[in-house]
Amino acid sequence: MLEKKSIEYEKAVLIGVMNQHQDEDKVKEYLDELEFLTYTAGGEVEKRFVQRIDVPNPKTYIGSGKMEEVRQFVKENEIGSVIFDDELSPAQQNNVEKLLRCKVLDRTSLILDIFAQRAKTSYARTQVELAQYEYLLPRLTGLWTHLERQRGGIGMRGPGETEIETDRRIVRDRIALLKKKLAKIDRQMETQRGNRGSLVRVALVGYTNVGKSTLMNVISKSDVFAENKLFATLDTTVRKVVLGNLPFLLSDTVGFIRKLPTQLVESFKSTLDEVREADLLLHVVDISHPNFEEHIASVNQILDEIDSSGKPCIMVFNKIDQYRPETIDEDDLVTERTTAHFTLEEWKKTYFNKLGDKALFISALNKENMDEFRKRVYDAVRDIHVTRFPYNNFLYPEHLDEY
Repeated sequence: MLEKKSIEYEKAVLIGVMNQHQDEDKVKEYLDELEFLTYTAGGEVEKRFVQRIDVPNPKTYIGSGKMEEVRQFVKENEIGSVIFDDELSPAQQNNVEKLLRCKVLDRTSLILDIFAQRAKTSYARTQVELAQYEYLLPRLTGLWTHLERQRGGIGMRGPGETEIETDRRIVRDRIALLKKKLAKIDRQMETQRGNRGSLVRVALVGYTNVGKSTLMNVISKSDVFAENKLFATLDTTVRKVVLGNLPFLLSDTVGFIRKLPTQLVESFKSTLDEVREADLLLHVVDISHPNFEEHIASVNQILDEIDSSGKPCIMVFNKIDQYRPETIDEDDLVTERTTAHFTLEEWKKTYFNKLGDKALFISALNKENMDEFRKRVYDAVRDIHVTRFPYNNFLYPEHLDEY
């Protein structure tokens, strides 16, 4: 019998800061997410370092005392990567690498690395490569300072061009080439979308790892890759779905995240054309996550950036099977009751109640409340469909799960 090969994770430490914008709870929440990102990228977090600092150190981001503490831990525990929760300047990254003598990443480069791992199709790989080059361009000086010299020899005397300038020119040329390639693919995809006819288009949107791909598999009876890791899906998947006697197109899009690198937002805007051109959005939310309301706000912000915030939308609160409200002991007279202690029934009576039939509570994994979900989606798609084809009269079948 063959032995299972154990996965080797790279040792890493995380660094975050507290300031007037991020209190202790907020930093813990961000570092929890950063740890999940690290795990997704193939790392194992050994320790977290947090410093209260109002203005980041321009040289090393954190203070010299805390940096020495990190250096000692890195040296004694053979740490492979040090990951900062916020984006570092090229100079800061270079200085910290010299001090720690190990890989130094920030949140942006970590997300870019995960995207590079996850990109499977030519389109996704091109988008990620473009984002990586745009991130790399201002950091060339920090990476290859040994190349900053004049090339000598026959025919090379005089002002000439430094090696670092040559590297920058090569990267700029590559960026221009990738942009042309993406523009060509975008035109092809636009043609494909145009060839789909007048079917109603529905798009799944939401924070990363909320269960969009699992829900896609349940509705469309397809086999879209789904995993309990961040950014399991990079490529937009489109499936034709028939509920009852009503056909429509359903697309699964890349998940959003807080502090999403600007380079990725720009390069993946073309992927989000499916969202822009959708007639109906299904905003999937992981209600079991303690900060799901902030996730909703982050998604709404990005939808606003891509001019999609005014579309018809159904809020789909997923993972109700995993929702566990916090409890307070009867003897505890100090702790105040907050929304963290709400049961699902209490949540439904809050502002969610104003959403009416625009809010659903389901478990895609356990297929809880899926009949109600299908009925709501059917009704919403039908309302859009009959405005395009007023002579088509669809009636909701009594047993929708038979279809």
